[in-house]
Amino acid sequence: MTTPPETPPQDPSGPDPERSAGVLDAGTYDRILEPRSERRLPLGDGTWHQLARAYVRVQLITQGAVFVLVLAAAVVAQAITGVQWQWIPAGVILVVTLVGLLITPRQARSFGYQLRSDDLVFRRGILWQRVVAVPYGRMQLVDITHGPLDRGFGIAQLKLVTAAASTGVTIPGLTQDAAEQLRDTLVAVAETRRTGL
Repeated sequence: MTTPPETPPQDPSGPDPERSAGVLDAGTYDRILEPRSERRLPLGDGTWHQLARAYVRVQLITQGAVFVLVLAAAVVAQAITGVQWQWIPAGVILVVTLVGLLITPRQARSFGYQLRSDDLVFRRGILWQRVVAVPYGRMQLVDITHGPLDRGFGIAQLKLVTAAASTGVTIPGLTQDAAEQLRDTLVAVAETRRTGL
């Protein structure tokens, strides 16, 4: 009869940032972009982890496909019917999509998360900034999802669900390894706190 391998004891004070930093930072950007205003929300101390670079490629492909489909639909509608009113809604969608294509790389670099001793802090946004701290003991569910395009580029999104809907966090664009490592870390910490998961 074989004995199962021993699992290392978990530190109840929080996740070990040194142990997981290599996995969490593989293939990501090197720093978070901040707004230039002096009234911006400060980053604070600690190690911030960012999204995978592949997230930007996935977003550009998705938005580019929408742009091409809307443009093709407007051209086909004009060719079949001969009217030009469809260019009004198509133009609005094309302009919004084009703006999205232009700001996506900078927007993706404003996302970041930090593992602290008692909570996970998530921030995003350049113009509209959002910073959310999710206590480990309040987490009820940690969910990893990824679509076909995400799987093709090796990324996933991790969703943290808490009792309060307003504090739920979705971290998009993590590498598959980083998402799994982060999920395992959060589950282990929640179990040591005897609450949440």
